Amino acid sequence: MVDTKKALQLFIEYLQIEKNCSPYTIDNYKRDLGEFFLFLETQNIEQLALVEYFDARLFLTTLYERDLSKRTVARKISCLRTFYKFLVREGMVGENPFSLLALPKKEHKLPRFLYEEEINQLFSTLNKDTPMGLRDAALLEVLYATGTRISECCNIQLQDIDFSLETILVHGKGKKDRYVPFGQCAKETLQTYINTARTETMSSYRTSHSYLFINYRGEPLTVRGAHYVLNECIKKAAANGKLHPHMLRHSFATHLLNNGADLRTVQELLGHSKISSTQIYTHVTKEQLRKVYNSTHPRA
Repeated sequence: MVDTKKALQLFIEYLQIEKNCSPYTIDNYKRDLGEFFLFLETQNIEQLALVEYFDARLFLTTLYERDLSKRTVARKISCLRTFYKFLVREGMVGENPFSLLALPKKEHKLPRFLYEEEINQLFSTLNKDTPMGLRDAALLEVLYATGTRISECCNIQLQDIDFSLETILVHGKGKKDRYVPFGQCAKETLQTYINTARTETMSSYRTSHSYLFINYRGEPLTVRGAHYVLNECIKKAAANGKLHPHMLRHSFATHLLNNGADLRTVQELLGHSKISSTQIYTHVTKEQLRKVYNSTHPRA
């Protein structure tokens, strides 16, 4: 008989040690597995080894009945497929009931990004006369200049920045590090922020740490806090909608490709392990299509 708690504990250790998954990914696995365990209770299935293909199909049906997106459903089923694959490998169950379950086709949505004019408008509305206003400007500059994920950006330490080479050591997903360059605008804003706003705020609240971005009390800025900062910035810019951090990452990649960068370079800058993850950015804007057409067609 397989103890569910023991199986979950061993699986989490497998994700941490062998798969080198991030805490965020592991939390998603825990959440998805928790939902599945509750489902087993409703079906009076007391052992993981007793789950059959029919039960897997029934669980999939319950997910669809909740009107979840195809992407979310696919993630949950993929989680369970991986979980049972691990259990089979460890000899805890005889077969994987999710191995033959078809995943829903993913929805191919183009990433939302800001046009260059919108980026310029966003930066023009920032108030750099206050410590936190300067912090906001530095945060936006780094996100757009480097294309880092918001979690990566919040984890940047002072020692990760090389101003002479204009690069930042980014600690990416799966503990994969990469060096990302940044430009003059980001450099100037960062140096001003570090030497004035950051130093003064941390001195006032007597805090001491090496995290680059801080909140108004001088403590490390959290991902949630960064989300709030960006949404406040978009409000000040009098723009519609919300500014999700990934929109700046999408804008970074889109603008690089539209201005001639090759796909492999963008892949490395974004920290994608697969080129297929980067290929979604090969879409181009109507303005770029028109520009290329007018400059290349003989009778344009």
